[in-house]
Amino acid sequence: MLPLEGVTVVSLEQAIAVPFATRQLADLGARVIKVERPGAGDFARDYDTTVNGLSSHFVWCNRSKESIALDLKSEDGKTALHRLLEKADVFVQNLAPGALERMGFIPEELVEKHPKLIVCSLSGYGKGGPYEQKKAYDLLVQCEAGLVSITGTEETPSKAGISIADIAAGMYTYTGILTAIMNRSKTGKGTVMEVSMLEALGEWMGYPAYYAAYGGNEPKRAGASHSTIYPYGPFKCGDEKTVFIGLQNEREWKHFCEKVLKDPSLAVDFRFESNSKRSENRQELKQIIEAQFDSLTSDEVIERVESSKIANARLNTMKDFFDHPQLKARNRWEKIATPAGEIQALKPPVTMAGIEYVMAPVPALGEHTNEILKEIGMETSTLSR
Repeated sequence: MLPLEGVTVVSLEQAIAVPFATRQLADLGARVIKVERPGAGDFARDYDTTVNGLSSHFVWCNRSKESIALDLKSEDGKTALHRLLEKADVFVQNLAPGALERMGFIPEELVEKHPKLIVCSLSGYGKGGPYEQKKAYDLLVQCEAGLVSITGTEETPSKAGISIADIAAGMYTYTGILTAIMNRSKTGKGTVMEVSMLEALGEWMGYPAYYAAYGGNEPKRAGASHSTIYPYGPFKCGDEKTVFIGLQNEREWKHFCEKVLKDPSLAVDFRFESNSKRSENRQELKQIIEAQFDSLTSDEVIERVESSKIANARLNTMKDFFDHPQLKARNRWEKIATPAGEIQALKPPVTMAGIEYVMAPVPALGEHTNEILKEIGMETSTLSR
């Protein structure tokens, strides 16, 4: 039996954050009923057409779910949602602030009516405060949380290359719902909960926030290098490929000088005798390292640092990642069905003895509308009037 088998989740979801959270629940056996707008559906369906004509964002976040198309502006649509909630364990939504309440679905009233129901709302900035109604897209939250100020080069602040604010909020929504389910098993009661993208990403900003608030200086942008530890980042090799290395302590620095750079004198050079000195003189040290690497291929550099037990990585492309030998060796890819044919999907990262994740199809818009309506005693023709 899967951990969440028997748990029903009704989700008014769109974009990334909540769909990412509910996909985790679905993979663990929960029945996730995704409520979408008739005709258009979740707008993430149209972000791109790169996966056999489907959106890469959508197929990533929406496997293992059932899709029902409901017009929640109509009375019949609202009735259908109310009937779904009668059988639900969890109701989660990320509509615009106040939209759920304007439709007549007040979280506190829902829990009063259904005492075991867990109602979770995700928003950009949370309920109350001057930012409550402010639009909150991933990039904008990255800016508000200060992430963009510490990412990129010294000249150019940059966003993260993935929707990190959405993902952070989605993960806290997922774990928050799991926590609420566990708490309900003890108390027998549901709850009302909320997650804010700003606060979720803000939790991940702990180190730079403390560094700036108590150290008096903002962390410097250092591109792909570490802002305070060196050598820790990219170095170009003789074949024009880039290798990343990371040193954490003085023992590793000594081994690096002796076995990788073949220059033991650097280990006692006053310019590089501590991490803070190496960080201060990083441009000079980078030139020394890359001068040594210039006569070596990236494979040869990797061989040297690996044999010296120095942490390292290749600068992989996304296609390289898709074909990563470690993922292949561990059998981490599985085929799943979509409306446009089979695709490869990465298995969830937690490997648990005795648990096989669901990995069911990505639904077409409204694919399960008729059968779900029959379950709750309604007909499609009723909703189309």
